[in-house]
Amino acid sequence: MERTRLPQWIKARFPGGDGYHRLKGIMRDLQLNTVCEDAHCPNIGECWNRGTATFMILGDICTRGCRYCAVAKGKPVTLDLQEPGRVAEAVEKMQLRHAVITSVDRDDLADGGAEIFAQTILQIRKRTPQCYVEVLIPDFKGDGNALRTVMDARPDILNHNTETVPRLYPTIRLGGKYSITLELLERAKKWYPGSITKTGIMLGLGEEDFEIEETIRDLVSVGVDILTLGQYLQPTKKHALVKKFYHPDEFRAWKVKGEALGIGHVESGPLVRSSYHAEEQAELLAAR
Repeated sequence: MERTRLPQWIKARFPGGDGYHRLKGIMRDLQLNTVCEDAHCPNIGECWNRGTATFMILGDICTRGCRYCAVAKGKPVTLDLQEPGRVAEAVEKMQLRHAVITSVDRDDLADGGAEIFAQTILQIRKRTPQCYVEVLIPDFKGDGNALRTVMDARPDILNHNTETVPRLYPTIRLGGKYSITLELLERAKKWYPGSITKTGIMLGLGEEDFEIEETIRDLVSVGVDILTLGQYLQPTKKHALVKKFYHPDEFRAWKVKGEALGIGHVESGPLVRSSYHAEEQAELLAAR
């Protein structure tokens, strides 16, 4: 089936430049993965030239097969216990002020990889104490102990993506449950008062406007501080089709709507992704 042609307002910078090649060299030298590469992020050129990237820990094979994601699916065979130290080394070498750590889903592990997340946070704190650490975690299948393991390491921002509206979960977010996503975000806020929580939604998968608003209201009800809204782009012909391309004016309108409904900061635009302008988002929220 043919993929839909992109509208003229969706343009990404072609990867290149000194910053891009320097960061790529650090990643290869330390044998690290980034979601920027594995998920085919359209912002890789811009972000890497600014010296920012989202580290993807726990390998590059995901145990789930979500219809929107380009990361390889399958059965992971390894767990690298030395990975947290290498991520911390990369953060130090890159002199980052804001590091974002995410992972594949590891449903094969008893704790879903929570301990590796915690160790990564602690190792970064040890080597670069001034660096803000944002984690974009999987749902750990609703395991509260796994969430506590991560939160006890005190990340500055706890991010878990909602991805889409609840009606589309069974066909788009395979293996995920909307109720577990909301519960995770609510627990993080309730169990760790003062923590900053964040989530993201992709638009263009077939959701209706009223469903977007209802989902945002749900996120407000569980205390989410930061929301990212971006255009879903079909990574390959095997993935879900784009049902609609939202105009930049529509994204601006949803930013206004989301903040009016009670979200502290909404980052909204066609090329916005979970960690896009992550440092600026945190600074804007702190200034309010």
